[in-house]
Order: sequence, then C-alpha cells, then structure tokens
Amino acid sequence: MQVGDLAVATTLEQAIDPRWLSGALAGVSGGRAVEAVEVVEVLRTMATKVRFTVRFAGDDAVHAFCLKSFLDVENPASAGGATTVLEADFYEKVAPHVPVRVPTVVTAVIDRAAPLGLIIMRDLIAEGAQFCSAHEAFSAEEAAASLEQIAELHAGKALLAEHDWIQPRAGQLARSGFMPPEVLQGLLDGPRGRNLTPAVRDARRLIDGLIALADRDAAREQFLVHGDSHAGNIFRDAQGRPGLIDWQLLQRGGWALDVAYHVNAVLPVEVAAAEERRLLGHYLGVMRAKGFAMPDDETAWAQYREAAIYGYFLWSITRRVDPPIIELFTDRLGQAVMRLESHALLGIA
Repeated sequence: MQVGDLAVATTLEQAIDPRWLSGALAGVSGGRAVEAVEVVEVLRTMATKVRFTVRFAGDDAVHAFCLKSFLDVENPASAGGATTVLEADFYEKVAPHVPVRVPTVVTAVIDRAAPLGLIIMRDLIAEGAQFCSAHEAFSAEEAAASLEQIAELHAGKALLAEHDWIQPRAGQLARSGFMPPEVLQGLLDGPRGRNLTPAVRDARRLIDGLIALADRDAAREQFLVHGDSHAGNIFRDAQGRPGLIDWQLLQRGGWALDVAYHVNAVLPVEVAAAEERRLLGHYLGVMRAKGFAMPDDETAWAQYREAAIYGYFLWSITRRVDPPIIELFTDRLGQAVMRLESHALLGIA
C-alpha cells in the first residue's frame, strides 16, 4: 500500500496533478498513467479531504477516490503532520487485523522525517455511504450500533504488544503545554462555554482533570482507542451499517475514553442522560461476549463518569472547525462533565 520514493504532495495543485497521481495510484492502475482528473469536492477542516475521479490510460471506466492530508498549509509538520503518519500506519498495520468498517485505503505516501503522510481511499460516498453530522443527532439505537464498532476496535487490544508507536495520547495532550491555560480560558469564556458552570469552564481545572484521568488510565487495562469518536467521524455504508473514519488520534488507553466521548458527543444532552447507563451496559455486554473480563457495572460506571472529561478537553481546545460545531460538541461534553461530576471523581477541587 505504501508508495516508495514518491514525495508527499503538500498543495492541492500537486495532489491532483495527473503525473503525481500516476505514481500514487500505480498499484491500483497496474502502472497505467492517469489521463484525466476531475475534482468532485474539497473539504478543509483539520486536514484537507479531496474527493476526485480519474480515468487511466486505455480504460474508459471512472474511478472515484478521496485523498486526505494537510494541503496548502504553511508548515504541515507543525500543524499536526505526525498525526497523518499515524493515520496512514493505522490503515496499513492495524486495520487489516480488526473487523471495524473503515474506508478502503489504496495508497499511503509517507515522509517520516518531515513528518507528513497522505492517504488515498476509495470514495465512500461514491459507494453509497453517508457521513454522519454533528447537526444530526443520533438515536440511542444508532449509538448502540456504533458502540459495537468501537467494541470491535477495542477487542483488537492484543495488537498493542507489537505496535509500540501507538501511544497513550490523553496524558501527552494534557501535559504538552501547546494550549496554555490562559489561552484555553479565553476559548472557554466565549460562546462554547455559555451553558457551563464557572467551575467546568475553568481551564486550569480542566487540564488538571485530564492529567488525573490519564494517570489513572495508565494503571488500567489498555485497549486500542480511536480517540475522536464524535458524530463527524462516523459513516453509514450503503446498507446503513456504521463505520469509523479519521484515525489521527489513535492511541492506547482505557475503553471508557471512547465510550464516554462517543455517547455524549453523538446524543443530545437529555437523551444521553436518559440512555447512557443502558448504552454502557450494551457496550460491556458486547465486550464480555467477546471474552473480555470487563469491570463490574458500578466500577465501569465510575470510569465512564471520569472519562467524560477527555472529549470535553478535545473540543474545548479545538479551533480549526466551524464554530457552530465546536459550540455544539463542547456544550454536550461539558454538560456531561457537569452531570457526571467528573472533576470530583478525579479528585480535582
């Protein structure tokens, strides 16, 4: 899947150049040149996604792909280039070994020195899939179905023994210092924190809470964790079955990081409050049926309550996403932290 000496495209112009794509897609085309490229859609969020079609020499068929990388960014490495390498490695080294529905990646171009990666996938939309949206709340039953996909990922935890590049990211995020408390406080004092109590909007307490969670998590059983399981990273295939995309925060950690984040991000606040214990029980039941000795229900509930602070931290620090989406997810996850008393459980005064 990985392409050897091809340079990673860093601009949209380079990425859709037929000559560059001829090299990137040689494994798909059998070495035939790309004769025509048509851009279908360009989506710019944290990374850029480009949906496009190509025709290969001697072939009238139209082939639909989606390319993902940091494009037209002044310094891709400092913008998060290492996460694109992490995602490419997931698709090559992990995805084939876990029964999670994911896009089919046909090419990965990686510059580990930069670091920067680029992946080209089959276009899910062209295959009849639909992407979920922050603005379209899940039902509890839809959340249960996507939790089953998360459980399939977690059940692949044995892979951690052979992939030490999968790191415990929660503690790294909290301790990195890339988001100083005063900057984070300014964000939380804005519209994203309007419905939250002053204590939950307190940036220093939020950082301390995530550090406390990471320290506890490190002593617990470690799982393969998606790390960013909000609605925008879920798709439904042509049969309506859920799958997962966006593996840039892949990590090792406690199961509750994904479960608490997912439930409280995809469901409206009142639905999460009413359904979360049932959904937690559903997830635990799936894992136990797979042979995993999960915590008893009350211990699991406490871990779930603590872990809500992880997703809240991620959306509190987010800047390169449309403000209405940031405000929606920060509010849902912040209200979960309030309701579940995450700070108190973590010993944060």
